[in-house]
Amino acid sequence: MTNSNPPAEVNVHKKSATLELVYHNGDSHLLSAEYLRVFSPSAEVQGHGPGQEVLQHGKKEVQFLDIQPQGHYAIKITFSDGHDSGIFSWEYLFQLGEDHPKNWPQYLAKLGAAGKSRSPQFIALGN
Repeated sequence: MTNSNPPAEVNVHKKSATLELVYHNGDSHLLSAEYLRVFSPSAEVQGHGPGQEVLQHGKKEVQFLDIQPQGHYAIKITFSDGHDSGIFSWEYLFQLGEDHPKNWPQYLAKLGAAGKSRSPQFIALGN
């Protein structure tokens, strides 16, 4: 299997807000909505070039609203915070799964260094 091939199965687990990708060789990746949201391939997150990434925070409670195929090469995910501009290629999703053990701790370290939190920040509105 090459990592650009689509998975054999794509399962959305709404209750746990995870996306399960099962590959033809039996391997699988379980990716949370939060992880996918903060690593979205969109320009809003990745910027328009190296060093222009925008640190995402407050995404702990994000959910999947919709997941749509994009031809035979990708899916488009609409998240509960309104973000819907990232097209997740099969290759990118595979890489996110493979790199999760290093990506997630690095993300948490960046959050800490920036004084940001995974928890959403709500502003109380007056009556």
